[in-house]
Amino acid sequence: MEFSLETVLLCGGLIGMVIILLIIQKRHNDLKKRIEAEVQMFKKAFDISEVSILVLSDNNKIHYANQAAQKLLSLPKEYIDKALDPMPKIKIKKEWIPLDRFIQEVRQNDNEKMHSFPQSSLSVGWNIQQSIPVNFYVDRSSMGKPYMQWCNIIAIHDLSKEYERDKVIYRHKLTKLPNQLQALEDLNKLFSKIHLHNKKLALLLFEIDNFSQVRSIIGYEQCENILIHFSQYLENLAKESSFYVYHTYSNSFLLCIPVIDTVDEVVHLSKQIQRELSSFYRINDVRLHLTASVGISIYPDSGSTLNLMDRAYKALAHAQKSGYGHIHLYKKSVLEKKYDELELFNAIHEAIEKSEFEIYYQPIVRSKDKEVVAAEALIRWKHEKYGYIPPDIFIPILEKSGFIIDLGRYALSEVLKQQKRWEVFRFKSIEVSINMSLLELETEGFVENVSQMLAEHQVAPELIKFEITEGAAMENEIQTDRQLHELKKLGVSIALDDFGTGYTSFSYLKKFPADVLKIDKTMTDHIMENKEDQRIIKAMIDLGHSLGMKIVVEGVENQEMADLITSYKCDYMQGYYFGKPLPAYEFQELIRR
Repeated sequence: MEFSLETVLLCGGLIGMVIILLIIQKRHNDLKKRIEAEVQMFKKAFDISEVSILVLSDNNKIHYANQAAQKLLSLPKEYIDKALDPMPKIKIKKEWIPLDRFIQEVRQNDNEKMHSFPQSSLSVGWNIQQSIPVNFYVDRSSMGKPYMQWCNIIAIHDLSKEYERDKVIYRHKLTKLPNQLQALEDLNKLFSKIHLHNKKLALLLFEIDNFSQVRSIIGYEQCENILIHFSQYLENLAKESSFYVYHTYSNSFLLCIPVIDTVDEVVHLSKQIQRELSSFYRINDVRLHLTASVGISIYPDSGSTLNLMDRAYKALAHAQKSGYGHIHLYKKSVLEKKYDELELFNAIHEAIEKSEFEIYYQPIVRSKDKEVVAAEALIRWKHEKYGYIPPDIFIPILEKSGFIIDLGRYALSEVLKQQKRWEVFRFKSIEVSINMSLLELETEGFVENVSQMLAEHQVAPELIKFEITEGAAMENEIQTDRQLHELKKLGVSIALDDFGTGYTSFSYLKKFPADVLKIDKTMTDHIMENKEDQRIIKAMIDLGHSLGMKIVVEGVENQEMADLITSYKCDYMQGYYFGKPLPAYEFQELIRR
């Protein structure tokens, strides 16, 4: 059979078209498969996400929902092209708006811009009380051929887990009260508003006294119950009186009263809480007596809001120094107004290098003949900007920074150098007292350093005396006792300073290897007009002598005081009547042979 050329060409063309169509079909199928694979990939990616993704048509039919959205909205298994029901509601400001109406309002404002609504609320069912916190986003896009229609893309970020996590972070684990982190956040917000009101704001810091000792007696579980009961009492009281309460640390609670009229009402509230604490807890029908120390700071009386929390802690520390169950109100002193504490804190580290610290010597006289036989070495700081800074200002900063350890070494070195100079130039030998902090005493190698410096400067140990305050000695009795005995082995002597201001029992007093008791100035301030003070001073002197100690009475201001204290058979006296603290070159005139 013969085919014409036209027939052959036609058949070839048809075959070519078929081949081309087959190629196009294959490419279309390949593209379709690739698109389907990419769609599946994106669906898996969206299903992994914790953010709920929902695609709705303008008539509220569901085109797509990832697994998070299916779970959040409780969608049925066959949800594609089904109407979204029930319609979720979004809380905008104070109004609950159905999602479809909300989308319409957003679209009317701007059809092409993505809209975000952070910190919103979403209600899925009919009960808006069971709403959840969300970040909410709405956008709009065309689905293209073959649909040629627009759809609404909704992203919902459920914040419930984050809120729960924040509750844990910002709540005390035991009592569930807001903790110190929450207090600091709340106070920052409150302080920003406080200037709008002509009222005072108060912080009250309560700390249950001697709680570690109480725990050793009644046990861990009972102490936890005390904290829970006390927190519940404070929480109920806070609701009644409209203030905030926080559980800051183990046995510490903070009360914030945003508006007060007078300081007296704050003190009255503190006493009310103390009374409740003293009798509210029972063990086997036995009432457990508890006390709390209270530190109070008030804006604006205590200074700016910036330091109000710190000053509540300072007030608490002051209250605790006075004993159990005391209340102290922080008042900004004239000195504190004059000095910038942060500036001093930063300057301390360079002060020794700049030779800004100096050693002054205050004479100590023998009572029977008023001869200068000893001296107390006192540190003075001559700041390049402020001049001489009172010790009451810079000593607490030294203790906070830990720099008091370095300054203690510096003081000992300077005293030993001066002792050696007096020996070389044949001045009268006297004993010099150096104040010692508990932090120094607890520092590793302290005793070894003292021994090394005595040997280096070749000064007789009996010419050096270390003074430690009664309160500091009691803070860590066992280590203090051990370290003081080690110091005594070197040949130096020990004085117990500020005696009468703390709470040392006689049984502890006889344990400490002190050679000297120094009766604090506060005990002698009213000795001339107060018979009771006279009897107390005489009893202290007799007590010290019965324990084999020498006695120094501080704060002697005039001849009458000196005569009275001498009549009590006191060994030594110290005070402005005999001499103020003096630089070495002036003091040495008192001991020139």
